[in-house]
Order: sequence, then C-alpha cells, then structure tokens
Amino acid sequence: MPIATPEVYAEMLDRAKAGGFAYPAINVTSSQTLNAALRGFAEAESDGIIQVSTGGAEFLSGATVKDMVTGATALAEYARVVAAKYPVTVALHTDHCPKDKLDGYMRPLLDISLERVAKGLDPLFQSHMWDGSAVPLDENLEIAKELVEKCGRARVIMEMEIGVVGGEEDGVVGEINEKLYTTPEDALATAEAVGLGEKGRYMLAATFGNVHGVYKPGHVKLRPSVLKEIQDAVGAKYGKDKPFDLVFHGGSGSLLEEIHEAISYGVVKMNVDTDTQYAFTRPIADHMFRNYDGVLKVDGDVGNKKTYDPRAYGKAAEAGMAARVVEACENLKSSGTKIS
Repeated sequence: MPIATPEVYAEMLDRAKAGGFAYPAINVTSSQTLNAALRGFAEAESDGIIQVSTGGAEFLSGATVKDMVTGATALAEYARVVAAKYPVTVALHTDHCPKDKLDGYMRPLLDISLERVAKGLDPLFQSHMWDGSAVPLDENLEIAKELVEKCGRARVIMEMEIGVVGGEEDGVVGEINEKLYTTPEDALATAEAVGLGEKGRYMLAATFGNVHGVYKPGHVKLRPSVLKEIQDAVGAKYGKDKPFDLVFHGGSGSLLEEIHEAISYGVVKMNVDTDTQYAFTRPIADHMFRNYDGVLKVDGDVGNKKTYDPRAYGKAAEAGMAARVVEACENLKSSGTKIS
C-alpha cells in the first residue's frame, strides 16, 4: 500500500505529531522528480508526501496542452504504479491553489475524487491546499468552509493558509511585511469558522516569517514562537493541546534549530521545493560542463551519444535530488519512522 489510504494518511499525520517529527512534502514536476522523491524516502526509511503545484501540474500535462487537471491526474496515476515498488507509504497532495485557480484545479480534482469514492475507490489525491492568503481573512474562511466540507465528502484532507508567505511561487507573490506573521486572532477566527476537525480534517499553514524561494539565514526573521502562541490561544479556548496540524512553508535557508522548534509546536508537514530543484539540476549542469564536446555537435561533429542520452544525466539528477530528500527526512526527524 505505497499510496496512503485516507485512514493511513490520517495515521501518518497523527504519528508525526505524537512522535515529534514532520514529513517532507516534496514538490515534483515530472516522472523523474517523482522517482527521485520516492527513492529518497525509501533510502531514508521514511514515509512522506509528494505534491504538485498549479504550475507543476500544468507543466506535467505538456508544454502545448497546459492543463492543470490533466497533469495532476497523470502524475497521480503514474505514482500509483511506480510507488508500488518502494517500501514506504506516500500521500499525494496538491500545493498552493489560489482563488483564481480553484475552478480550474482544486474543485475539478475534488470532483474526480468524489466520483472515485462513490465507486468504492480511494480519492485521487489524499490532500489539497486552498491558498487564500491573497484574499481578506473573512473571504478566505468562507471559501475554506465550503472546501473543507467538500474535501470531507471526498475523504480528502484540506490544507489552508492564514497569513502570507513572502516571496514568489507559481506567480503568487507575497510581500515581505507584518502579514508574514499569523496572529492568535487569525487562528481563533479560523477555529470558529472551520472547526477543529469536526467539520472535516485540515492542516493549517500559519506563517511565522516564511519566504518562498532562495534566501540566506537572517534575510527574514523566522519566529517559530508564533506557532506556539497560536496553538496556546486556540488550545486554551477549546481545551485541546496543539489543536492544529501545522505546515511549514518557505523553509529554504532555515536554521536546523528553527525547524526543530517549529516541529515541537505541532508542525507535521514541511514543504521542500527550492532545495530539491537545485539538487536535481546541479548534477545536470556538472555533466554538461564535463562533457561539453560530447553533448554538442562541435564543429559539425556528431558528439557522443552516451553523453547526450537523457538517461546519462537523468540518473545523476535523480541521485542528487534523492540525496537531498534523505537530508530533508533527517532534518525533520522522519528518518526510520515508516509505518510498514
């Protein structure tokens, strides 16, 4: 059962929270990056989450097709076949879906899962992210209420974001300002509107200075204590310890102690994209520079097929990205925690 059932996915998240670790959620854009993620999880003996953004899904459908639902569906079906060969359990997730893409991405994928569930099958994806960070909180929560109910019927876990992650991802730009820090008031409003699981299970991406993309430590001040304040405020009102399953976005450049502190406050999932992109591409660049004459038809020559065969540099890219996934598992303390 390499692709988690809804019950197993819920167990995975519960185990992470109780055990003080988090799952790397690896963004993929191709069958090859998917294979690299699976390989990395297997080498780390860690279960994990594989996710695809709107732009990643569009890319997966082909540069001339550019259909997000087609690309995401193709990835999910391919993953079901190849993941069966790996001794770990993975969940499939769709990343950042803003308001203007709901009707072209998240809602149609939920419809597919509803059809599958009606036939006695598991949902296509195990979780979907609604990214309402670019709209006012009231509107964010109204849409979240609708989506969490639909997710519940599709046996899918929803992820939602309150606050803003800075930087840029797939055209969604977050300014670096005070909105990078979610407030206890935001969290209390979320619990009141969306519940704490009774209306449908969800994960919460609360922000504490996070920024998408590449940045050095110190560029933005991460304050993991914000997560504790949120959990404490909502927990005190509802009588629950760490009531939210939290998600850490924009973690590139974060110090290890910041990551571990965030996990201690209830982070169960951390998105990893920029670092694995680089780990995949760096060996390709190395191959091209080392085999310049072979990969190009220099001065009318034919080059060296063994060096321009995509498998030559593709194997190196997969190995490089897999190693970075292993590192992510180690950093998040999920290594050696696989269910089966």
